[in-house]
Amino acid sequence: MSDVTVPKSVTVEEEYDAAIEERWSLYEAYNELHALAQELETPFEAPAVLVVGQQTDGKSALVEALMGFQFNHVGGGTKTRRPITLHMKYDPQCHFPLCHLGSDDDPSVALPKSLSQIQAYIEAENMRLEQEPCPFSAKEIIVKVQYKYCPNLTIIDTPGLIAPAPGLKNRALQVQARAVEALVRAKMQHKEFIILCLEDSSDWSIATTRRIVMQVDPELSRTIVVSTKLDTKIPQFSCSSDVEVFLSPPASALDSSLLGDSPFFTSVPSGRVGYGQDSVYTSNDDFKQAVSLREMEDISSLEKKLGRLLTKQEKNRIGISKLRLFLEELLWKRYKESVPLIIPLLGKEYRSTVRKLDTVSKELSSLDEAKLKERGRTFHDLFLTKLSLLLKGTVVAPPDKFGETLQDERTQGGAFVGTDGLQFPHKLIPNAGMRLYGGAQYHRAMAEFRFLVGAIKCPPITREEIVNACGVEDIHDGTNYSRTACVIAVAKARETFEPFLHQLGARLLHILKRLLPISVYLLQKEGEYLSGHEVFLKRVASAFNSFVESTEKSCRDKCMEDLASTTRYVTWSLHNKNRAGLRQFLDSFGGTEQLTTSGNPIGFSLPQDGPGGTVDTKSRSDVKLSHLASNIDSGSSIQTTEMRLADLLDSTLWNRKLAPSSERIVYALVQQIFQGIREYFLASAELKFNCFLLMPIVDKLPALLREELENAFEDDLDSIFDITNLRQSLDQKKRSTEIELRRIKRIKEKFRVMNEKLNSHEFAQNPKAPSLQQ
Repeated sequence: MSDVTVPKSVTVEEEYDAAIEERWSLYEAYNELHALAQELETPFEAPAVLVVGQQTDGKSALVEALMGFQFNHVGGGTKTRRPITLHMKYDPQCHFPLCHLGSDDDPSVALPKSLSQIQAYIEAENMRLEQEPCPFSAKEIIVKVQYKYCPNLTIIDTPGLIAPAPGLKNRALQVQARAVEALVRAKMQHKEFIILCLEDSSDWSIATTRRIVMQVDPELSRTIVVSTKLDTKIPQFSCSSDVEVFLSPPASALDSSLLGDSPFFTSVPSGRVGYGQDSVYTSNDDFKQAVSLREMEDISSLEKKLGRLLTKQEKNRIGISKLRLFLEELLWKRYKESVPLIIPLLGKEYRSTVRKLDTVSKELSSLDEAKLKERGRTFHDLFLTKLSLLLKGTVVAPPDKFGETLQDERTQGGAFVGTDGLQFPHKLIPNAGMRLYGGAQYHRAMAEFRFLVGAIKCPPITREEIVNACGVEDIHDGTNYSRTACVIAVAKARETFEPFLHQLGARLLHILKRLLPISVYLLQKEGEYLSGHEVFLKRVASAFNSFVESTEKSCRDKCMEDLASTTRYVTWSLHNKNRAGLRQFLDSFGGTEQLTTSGNPIGFSLPQDGPGGTVDTKSRSDVKLSHLASNIDSGSSIQTTEMRLADLLDSTLWNRKLAPSSERIVYALVQQIFQGIREYFLASAELKFNCFLLMPIVDKLPALLREELENAFEDDLDSIFDITNLRQSLDQKKRSTEIELRRIKRIKEKFRVMNEKLNSHEFAQNPKAPSLQQ
């Protein structure tokens, strides 16, 4: 009978040890995966416990108690300024903690360090960051630990959240609080992380840390709530009912859907390990025993307060050992569930790395003169193709990354601002809220220019401006109101429209220059970008920007010539766009105002030709001004016309007192001339920018870039493509990619083997890791 039972007992132990060994292997694979994810910034993450709490909730002390030894910089104030990632591994052979500190330069490299060295490093980092403008860093400190009291866990200790007082004098602390909260929130965004939410309160209706955690995990579905410093809270309760509510909070105070169904309650004894005067424990074993003793004392104190024994379910939520066991089993379950999901991600990363290695190898093999020239010419053709595509219209570039709303465009490229300094509301422009680029953005900018300039009215004219514009002729001292109107109109037009030319040029130049980075993105997306040849690419970019800038200046100069000629000499057939409307306006003066030579209000029209004369003033109000401009052969009509012309000359040529009718006529003439200049300026500017700025991008830029390219090839090719440095860089890149590929392959193989064993049920169903009390 003994021959049968002994082999069976040995087999069970062997299976148990094998299961423990397999756990270690899987944990190690996940540790490597976590380090790889940190280094390569890849999307996959290993399951881990993220510790979140307020500044004095005892996060670091709780982590030390879970590990079974002290290593961190703990105490009042901010003692954690960088997240600390602890990859813990249970090893019964390690009677003392065996620690490795990850290198900041290369997270895959871990250097052996003692506990005192790690603590000194953390304290030095805290002091360094305390002096920095931003006193916190999201870069993790990675520590690997093997120890006989360590659980198989990956724990990330985060900086403590800060609750600063309000007021201007606390502004610096308020800024730090926002920085810490942003860092912690970013860590909590990882869906694979289990959040350990620490609360140091005896009232569950007060949510300090939970308030921030629930912004990321509203249902607390991946959050474990832990009430810390239980030993200080028990004496605060005056009756057993308060303890009952504290141990089993109602759903109204704490949602029962949280991970673990109810909170955990922990206490960590104060005091540090060491041999100094302030040290309480001489060894980590003493510290571990103190943690176990504290757990038993807490249970005893609770039972005394309650007047009854705690149930098994209640005891399973009290103490560091229970929390550690729960976390380990929970992570083990998450590890197993994540294995099938990790394998395809690793396969995708492996294929991506293989492609990257092939690309580097091809670039190395193409580093000869003929191939480089050919690649440069090919890049030239592809670059021009992308430019043309962007102008004609495309959706291959993401608008959220490269598009600009009209408000963005105004901010970056300058706004159209009139002489009054006001901007036209951007919401009234079509497609103002859309994020556009390329030809669509060019068209919107031109439409805004056309819409805004076309609605501009002539600036106000004062009587002083009219009188000053009259001046004195070189042959007589009479007044010439038609000249006065021309002087005012061209001055107002030049002052109004010239700024718009510069604004339009700056806006379109901004839009066209944006074509370069978008084209580069499209080339990179399709694998057609000359990566590594930065000198050559800068030369192409410089040639493109220089061409666009010089073309815009040349086009703007042409527009300035047009504006100068239009505001230098008034040609009535060009400037007077609505003569019929002007005649009707002037004609109305004949029936409403009377001409007198004694300073009374006068009414007149501008004659086309005819001699002056005198007429009877009784019939002045009955004759329309339009009759003065008509060729009437009757003697009475001619006589009336002559008499009215005489009055007209008397009131304009020989009288410098500005009558209301004269002021209105000058104003009407100025309006007509200004309108003519505006319409011509608008049509001319739009046509010229299309012909002499937009079209050269299509028909002149290719030849110019080709010429620039060939000139570059005639120079020292090594200086253009930087072949020597590029070869060294590619060699280094190839070596690092090969190392990366081997790492991914090794981890991929580990997870494949693990997945096969899980599927074949080679793992023990519930192998228990040694507890903290062992």
